[in-house]
Amino acid sequence: MYQLEEKIWFWALVIIPVIILWFLALQYWKHRKQNKFADKRLLKRLSPNRSNFKPVLKVVVLSLAFACFAIALVNPKIGTKLETVKREGVDIVFALDVSKSMLAEDIAPNRLEKSKQLITQIINNLASDRVGIIAYAGKAFPQLPITTDYASAKMFLQSMNTDMLSSQGTAINEAIKLAKTYFDDEEQTNRVLIIISDGEDHSEEAVAVAEEAHEEGIRIFTIGVGDVKGGPIPEKRNGVILNYKKDNQGETVITRLNEETLKNIANEANGVYINGKNTNEVIENIRGILNGMDKTEFEAKQFADFKDQFQWFLGFGIFFLLLDIFLLERKTAWLKKLNLFNENF
Repeated sequence: MYQLEEKIWFWALVIIPVIILWFLALQYWKHRKQNKFADKRLLKRLSPNRSNFKPVLKVVVLSLAFACFAIALVNPKIGTKLETVKREGVDIVFALDVSKSMLAEDIAPNRLEKSKQLITQIINNLASDRVGIIAYAGKAFPQLPITTDYASAKMFLQSMNTDMLSSQGTAINEAIKLAKTYFDDEEQTNRVLIIISDGEDHSEEAVAVAEEAHEEGIRIFTIGVGDVKGGPIPEKRNGVILNYKKDNQGETVITRLNEETLKNIANEANGVYINGKNTNEVIENIRGILNGMDKTEFEAKQFADFKDQFQWFLGFGIFFLLLDIFLLERKTAWLKKLNLFNENF
């Protein structure tokens, strides 16, 4: 486990492309001036020890030095001591729909990104609850097991996309079945499953499986993202829309928010359906629900002591800086004999 103390210093890394641009501009200026002074053959005779590789190496070394100094200012810390703490909370599993229909832009910026925003905001408002994440489309896939590490949860969440599962469709029943395996039967915690989807379920088992989950003590809450009027599914390349998804008859597919399915699932599992259009309303509803639930005490391990690591990067930065200072631009005698870089003498 690590921490970054002063992330704002990552901005110092912008000096590296500035150095590279300055170097390229300087080389271009030198090349023009040298061509005006003499031709290439004469220049080689006048400066036989001039190296074409060394200036590039010096810029690389200087860039590494500044990169190390920037990271030293950020001051990364590594956890060195684990301790067990007692917490009270609820076990929450998020099941995120990553089917292609979630690319529809009937809700800004699109259904999938809106879903990620909702989950992130819910996690930001949690205190000591544990969270897990499931991705599902035609099948369900475990993304993150139950944990108290919210930073990891948000990191895994941001990496989720519609290409991570080859099996397309929206099988909510598969997500519910997988969620049942997330909870520890030995720990009698309150169990919550939050399904975020457009509700376009292509199976008929979801409601029945939701009832089974409720019998096992799992409450299911559903959040609908999208618009009931629907929208097309864009097919993009490098962020540019090339076309919209079409069916077998060549007609543009219109995907719509199916609130009825999501409401039925929530009703069968003693939960609530929430429309995901207004982020603040979703957060307030979920916060109210979780605050009204009994909290169960459980043990969790967390790092209690972190050790600074800036000195390593500072040391490497000084080393690269000194190396750059003492690294001459002319050819090295013994390397010149080896001719490793195929330079013509």
